[in-house]
Amino acid sequence: MDEQQRLEMLRRWRLVLGQAAEQKLADMAGGGTLLDDEGIAMDEALAAIYDGSSGGEENTAASGRRSAGLGSSAPKLTKWLGDVRSFFPSDIVSVIQGDAIERKGLKRLLFEPETLRQIKPDVRMVAMLMSLRGRIPEQTKETARLLVKEVVDDIMKRLRDQITRAVTGALNKRKHSPLPSFSGLDWKRTISRNLRHYDTNSGLLIPERFYFFDRAKRSREWTVILDIDQSGSMSESVIYASIIGSIFASLPSLDTRVVAFDTEIVDLSEQCATDPVDMLFGIQLGGGTDIHKSVVYCEQFITDPKKTLFILISDLYEGGNQSALIRRMEHMKQSGVSVLCLLALSDSGAPSYDADLAKRLSGMGIPSFACSPDRLAELVEGALKGKDLKELAVTLSPVKG
Repeated sequence: MDEQQRLEMLRRWRLVLGQAAEQKLADMAGGGTLLDDEGIAMDEALAAIYDGSSGGEENTAASGRRSAGLGSSAPKLTKWLGDVRSFFPSDIVSVIQGDAIERKGLKRLLFEPETLRQIKPDVRMVAMLMSLRGRIPEQTKETARLLVKEVVDDIMKRLRDQITRAVTGALNKRKHSPLPSFSGLDWKRTISRNLRHYDTNSGLLIPERFYFFDRAKRSREWTVILDIDQSGSMSESVIYASIIGSIFASLPSLDTRVVAFDTEIVDLSEQCATDPVDMLFGIQLGGGTDIHKSVVYCEQFITDPKKTLFILISDLYEGGNQSALIRRMEHMKQSGVSVLCLLALSDSGAPSYDADLAKRLSGMGIPSFACSPDRLAELVEGALKGKDLKELAVTLSPVKG
């Protein structure tokens, strides 16, 4: 390691460890200061959150310059947000913003349009807005809605094509046969498109090309039910599941039902099919959990068990009747419904969940595991093709039984 690399490493450690490590690291560098003007600005942006001071005060560091503290004014918050976005990549910005709210109690970040407009929108921020929806001031609601819409559009763009391909690929039977079905012949379109080929001598219409209905689009071949636990611990999963539900609802081959629950039940199927942003603002994170009650409600939508996919998205911390829940899930599975439980639907790593209940469901042939949103398309395609979900789950972070 040459001298330049060594100094760069010390500079990075200085930004990580903060003001307390200034003197020791400077001595290791041979004296002087490790940070240039840009480094000092980066350090101040980090110190505002990670130094051990309160969020509403400004402290004076040993060097005499200010560190930590965002103060109480909106202009100072706006400047801090701008600095953070200037100095750090977007994934780090999301982490720092979240820490600002959790460590410093800066919920006013979400209550003032001038600061809210500076926030980099992400799933974490949307979850915070959902949890605070009843407290957001009127003058901030439109800005908050635009922030949520940006995140929804981004997730839609990321997932829509792969989910659409997975569903249509699984249900379009014609892809598996070189011969189209005569029962799927579109007579009206075939006749109108071939009128110029009418033979006046024989009085016959001799079609040059036949047109067939796309069987995957002709009817709603499958029912997909998303039963979503909206307790506070499931915030990211709620957001992803709701948006994915909207994608399902846009596919004419699926009859999609989206239900959210805590101790009460909210049927979001209609909103899901129209405006996913409104749907998210209709969800209330927090409260207790009665999974059994929600499963009872969802059973009414099962008309053809062998053509139904039921996805329970929950950490399985049941506050209702657990034994009744187990019996009902087992009955649903035995009736022919494709049943699975996603303990989390997010990119946030290993979730917290009721391991005993997850193990019991897995033992009944109901896969229970965490899944990233990007892998859900593969899972749904396998279910619609009639694959064994338990085997498929082995490749998707299964809960070991």
